[in-house]
Amino acid sequence: MKDYDIAKIRNIVLCGHGDSGKTSLAEAILFNSGKTTRLGKVEDGTTVMDWEPEEVERGISISSSFSFFESGDTRVNLIDTPGYADFVMDAKSPLMVSEGAIIVLCGVAGVEVQAQRVWDFCERYGTRRMLFVNKMERERADLEQVVNSVRKFLTDKIVVLDLPIGHEAGFEGVIDLVEMKAFLYDGDGSGKSKKVDIPEEYADQATKYREKMVEAIVSTDDALLERYLDEANISNIELMEALSRAVKDGALVPVLCGSAKQNIGVDVLSRMAIALLPSPADSPPVIAKDASSGKDVEVKIDLQAPLSAFVFKTIADPYAGKLSVMKVYSGALSSDSTVLNVNQGRKERIGQLIYLEGKGHTICPLAKAGDIVAVAKLKETTTGDTLCDESRKIIFAPIEYPEPMISFAIEPKSKGDEDKISSAVSRLMEEDPTMKSRRDPDTKELVISGSGQLHVEVIVSKMKRKFGVEVNLKAPKIPYRETIRKKVKAQGKYKKQTGGRGQYGDCWLELEPLPRGAGFEFVDRIVGGVIPRQYIPAVEKGVIGAMQKGVLAGYPVVDLRVTVYDGSFHTVDSSEMAFKIAGSLAFKKAAAEANPVLLEPIVELEVVVPEDSMGDVIGDLSSRRGKVIGTETIAGRQVIKAIAPLAELSKYAPDLRSITGGRGSYTMQFSRYEQVPSTISEKIIAKSQQAEE
Repeated sequence: MKDYDIAKIRNIVLCGHGDSGKTSLAEAILFNSGKTTRLGKVEDGTTVMDWEPEEVERGISISSSFSFFESGDTRVNLIDTPGYADFVMDAKSPLMVSEGAIIVLCGVAGVEVQAQRVWDFCERYGTRRMLFVNKMERERADLEQVVNSVRKFLTDKIVVLDLPIGHEAGFEGVIDLVEMKAFLYDGDGSGKSKKVDIPEEYADQATKYREKMVEAIVSTDDALLERYLDEANISNIELMEALSRAVKDGALVPVLCGSAKQNIGVDVLSRMAIALLPSPADSPPVIAKDASSGKDVEVKIDLQAPLSAFVFKTIADPYAGKLSVMKVYSGALSSDSTVLNVNQGRKERIGQLIYLEGKGHTICPLAKAGDIVAVAKLKETTTGDTLCDESRKIIFAPIEYPEPMISFAIEPKSKGDEDKISSAVSRLMEEDPTMKSRRDPDTKELVISGSGQLHVEVIVSKMKRKFGVEVNLKAPKIPYRETIRKKVKAQGKYKKQTGGRGQYGDCWLELEPLPRGAGFEFVDRIVGGVIPRQYIPAVEKGVIGAMQKGVLAGYPVVDLRVTVYDGSFHTVDSSEMAFKIAGSLAFKKAAAEANPVLLEPIVELEVVVPEDSMGDVIGDLSSRRGKVIGTETIAGRQVIKAIAPLAELSKYAPDLRSITGGRGSYTMQFSRYEQVPSTISEKIIAKSQQAEE
């Protein structure tokens, strides 16, 4: 393994919309560099980057994967990220730690929804980018049309660096507008090309685009612009140097085209990416927090500074254990060393450092500032943790993930697997921060949540494959409640004689409703010792026990006051158990006569949608018994604030995605309980009674 200077490292993320060809592009780049000996295909399941069985089965990336290659004196860490809506958040953390990105666009579809999302991630983290218009061999592929969609949806600060030769099935090469030469490919996937003069029929188009390219580049450099206006000759070397500065400053975004599947134009893209995208040495300092003072500190990519590294991904492997993937920001990390995990306040022993290559790896002797490396079996470390030298305790900002969009209750197919489920869920959550789990205190169900239906299905598949646990998915139970609407009095008497000492307990209870959300109150109004003091807590226990299963549909009863005001006892036969049963009997009798009703949880929704979808989204919310309470415009998008019954939102995530073309998102939080409309309440009660029978 060569020893690379920081300026000779490139960390490049491949990102974009699902099915734009990111994994095929990674495969072609690795093949052309000599890293692999054959060009794998997604449809055959033979690619380096899509190696998990779930990825091979579905033919899509579901998790970020890593490899690297060497080009001359430069080392490139290549990260392939998912583009499908359910998994695109896995592109966020690699973009957070990488200096450069290649956003892959389909030559037919142009800018799609998830391409806009990863573009926004790049904007947020200052990740410099290039655009690769892929699939130029497809029917209706059109570079100019895609460029127009880029100007409309992403940015107009673009510069086209090459043009296609041939159209659709006749696509056979690219024209490099910097060299003003044509590259014609063999068409066999080898990536081999002949460098020739530009074909005559493309000469005028190439000249026109060359002029546009030069004008875009010189406009970012005052000295070059002055020379250009004076009609002085500007060399290609000067153009590339100015373009490199413009890309690193975020002033220009290069656009190239090709076909990853046919391996056409990929070598030109690789060459331009290495020449133009920044190295870690070019990146500005990262802002972290001093662990002691909480003040902001600047962390420069500096080999001489104390060690600091940020764990941005965890991979759970049942055999190799946990792999922690990290970016080294300063200093150097070596095998068999000890570092401090600042977040956990614990020391970690670093074992063998490795560079990931798909599902394989290469030993790394020393990871320097700017590099990306993995470590196996760290005991205390999870995604988002900072590892550093004790001489400088800092914490990098955590990765922010949105709340999951869809939830399912899970139960084991085999009895006795409950403990295995908990362990598997815990391990998978280490690997996937967009997955959440919770034990519902009301329904007692274990609920897992994910970004969408497909995401949850993949989680279940991994549980079976990695941890041998098979589960059933079902819609989570809605935590309904019951309450009463009028004041009622009732007696509960428990009398049992079985020979010898009997059981006797007698109490009178008064039930009255309380305001919504007030909870439960128990009042002791016994006078004259009609019920001895030692038995009053037993009455309360009986009431509380009966409240757990209401008289309508078996849901907990809330928002009421229960007063014990009279009763009787037997000097021999009375006991705590007898008064507990008496309290339960009195409560059930009174609750049945107190006009009981069913309550449902109401949530507050905040739905973010494009303006053209706003009417449809509001109409859909109304159909779900929702009420819009306000709207506002933020960053060109509409934010709808509403309240709606939780029961109506079990399939809201896929429906919202369908309505908005994948461009909508939402968050929700519990607000309050409200009475269920009678027509719906009758159905819930009938269903509950049927289940009870």
